[in-house]
Formats: sequence, structure tokens, C-alpha cells
Amino acid sequence: MIMRNKLKIEIDHFNSQPRNFRILIFTNLVYAFVLPVIDTFVAAYIMRNTHGDITKVVIYQLTIYTGIPLTFLLNGWLLKHFDIRKLYSAGMMLSGVSMIVMMSLKELDVVGIGVAGMIMGLSFGFYWANRDFLALSITNDNNRNYYYGMEMLFYTIISVLIPITIGLFIDSQISDNQKHTAYIIITGVVFLITVLASIVCFRGTFKNPEQKKYIFFKFHPLWYKLLALATLKGLAQGFLVTAPAMLILRFFGNEGALGSAVSIGAVIAAGIMYVLGRISKPSDRIKIFAAGLILFAIGAVVNGVLFSQPGVVIFILLLLIAKPLLDLAYFPIQFQVIDIVSKIEKRSEFAYILNHEAGLYVGRFSGAATFLIMARYGSAEIALRYAVIIIAGLQLCSIFVARKIIQQGKEFFHQEVPVNMKVISEVLQAPL
Repeated sequence: MIMRNKLKIEIDHFNSQPRNFRILIFTNLVYAFVLPVIDTFVAAYIMRNTHGDITKVVIYQLTIYTGIPLTFLLNGWLLKHFDIRKLYSAGMMLSGVSMIVMMSLKELDVVGIGVAGMIMGLSFGFYWANRDFLALSITNDNNRNYYYGMEMLFYTIISVLIPITIGLFIDSQISDNQKHTAYIIITGVVFLITVLASIVCFRGTFKNPEQKKYIFFKFHPLWYKLLALATLKGLAQGFLVTAPAMLILRFFGNEGALGSAVSIGAVIAAGIMYVLGRISKPSDRIKIFAAGLILFAIGAVVNGVLFSQPGVVIFILLLLIAKPLLDLAYFPIQFQVIDIVSKIEKRSEFAYILNHEAGLYVGRFSGAATFLIMARYGSAEIALRYAVIIIAGLQLCSIFVARKIIQQGKEFFHQEVPVNMKVISEVLQAPL
């Protein structure tokens, strides 16, 4: 009875949110079934069909990261002519198209991998550019922790089910041809899910951003601090998207183990994310952010020191808890800054979402390049063992950058009534 009452309270709280809030959550819930496949098993497919060539996996990621900022620019122009729901849906469906292109390649050479990667970059660009804007526009500072807590809850629960299910499905196939057919079947299912997510998206009444200039080269000082934070965030993304797949296939050798290992930590993370999203306040974000970075650093050191099956499992468990913690804190901080600087500089919020991607790209490229250089002039083992430690160490700097951002914006973040924007500007530019 007590559990039933608590569940009813949580359902009523969700239903009390605006309709577009709920529609966006449901859209991302459906698409969440696709993300674990993209993040984990595409890298595994490349490694399986290139005899474990991890450099090709990183090249694939680099082409994705190159396609994303270019698509952000294209998306800004297309928003003047197309409904944002169409572009958002196109991003989700292109992820299935990219996988179809990958599966149709007879040989995974650099050119073929690059083409598939660029298409996936287009997919992510349309998806994240419009998803970020919609999340910014339908939330406020009071419910953003809850919004991302809900997203992380759904994603982590689904990431329990999907990797282990797909891993067991692939492992149940005996020959290489059968395993290849299994990947093709998975790709078909992915495409159908992206269509369903698009249908859900069109139930919302989302509005396009105001048609203002999107490209700027000079910004408020607070925005440059956020760009520094974005670059540090991108460092980890440039390598860690595919690192779990590379490590597990190296030490465990099959997709079934990959799915099982990825799923264990997600069980713990799901509950943590919802509780934090539900009860945490804006003032708690720096603590959540720091906790995620510290867990990531501990996992990286354990992996580097042990570099064995137990080390890999511990690293992935900690990473699966750390990543949603970082996202739960990072996105609301990013949106708070956009709220401030867009009003001060009287620019469209999308201009900052577009520029933010440039900061991420610098970090992603640097992270992936660090891995490639260490693999080329050292070895794949050195890269897998020590690149993650270097990146984790640099990531810890994010705590100090985030603290400065929050300190400079605290007068605005904690205001419960509207305040004069001139006062906000003076507060933000005041020395710490």
C-alpha cells in the first residue's frame, strides 16, 4: 500500500508537468532503445569485422564528431524553412540509415567507415541540436533536474535490457555469417524504433526558435567559461563512447559479455538518477558534477593499474554511474548560462546551442587524437590503459570551472523573482 501511494505521487507529479515536457520525455524514451546499440554495438561490429583494429573505431568516431558541428550549422539554416519536429525526427531516423550503410559495406575500409560515420554525425547533429533547444524551451530552472533525472532513469533502465539482450542474441549465432545477419536484423529493428519515436514527437506542439542571427564570434565572459567546460566534457566523449566496447572485446572477446557488463552498473544508476533528479536542488549541481568526475577518475585509475577483466568491469560500473551524474548536472548548468547570456546579449538561445557544439568538438577531437597518437607511436594497449587516465585527470579541472560559473551566476540562479538584466550583468562580471 505504501509503495502504491508513493508510485501514485510520482505519477501525479509527472502528469503535473506541461504537455510538451511529457511528450519530449516519451519521445526520448522510445529513442533510448536505439542509443545503446549505437554507443556500444556499432563499435563492436567494426572491431569484429576489422580483426580488432581499434584505430578504425576511433576514426569512425572522429568522422561522427566532424559531422555533428557541420550539421548544427545546417540545422540553424533549415529551421528557417522546416518545422523543428521534422528536423528532430530526421536526426533520429538517420541513425538507422547510417547503420544500414555500415552493414551494406563488403569491406570496412577507411572510406566506407568515414561515410557511415559522417551520416551518423548528421544524425547526431540534427538530433542533439533540436533536442537541446526543445529541452531548454520546455523546462525552467526549477524542473530541469527532474527532467534530466527522468531521462537518465529511462535510459539507464533500457540500457540494462538492450545490451544484454542484443549481446545474447549475437552470441547465439554460430558462424560469422550468422552473426552478420544478426547485426542486420538489429539494424532493421533500430530503424523501426526511430520511426516510432518520430511519430511520438509529432504529438507535441513544439515551436521553432526565433529567427535571429545564429553565428557570432564575440560573447559574454561567462559564456567563454562554459565553452571551456564544454571542451573538457568533449575530451572524455572523444574516447569514452567506444572505450567500453574496445576494452571488453579485448578482455572478454564476445558481445554477450559486453552486454552483461554494460548492464550491471545501469541497475544501480537508474535508481540514483531518478532520486537525485526528483529531490536535488539547483544548488546541489556542483556536488553531483564533482561526484561524477571523481567516480570517473577512480575507474580510470583502476583500469590503468589492473588492466585486466576485474579492472575493466570496475571501470565500466563506475563509468555507468558517473556519466548520468555528469549529464544530470551539466545540462542544467549549460541551460542556466544560456538563459542569462541570451537575455543580456539579446540573442536567440539557439545561437548558444550552436556555439556550444564548437567547444565540444574541440574537446572530442583532442580526446580522440590523444588516443590515436598513443596507439600509433606506442601501442593499442598503452592507449587503452593510459589515455583514459590522462583524460580523467584533465576532466577533474571541470570541477573548478563549473564552480566559477555557478558562483558568477548565483545571484541569478537563486532569484525567485525577475530582476533587472543590467544588475545581472554587473553581478556576472564582478570578480570572485
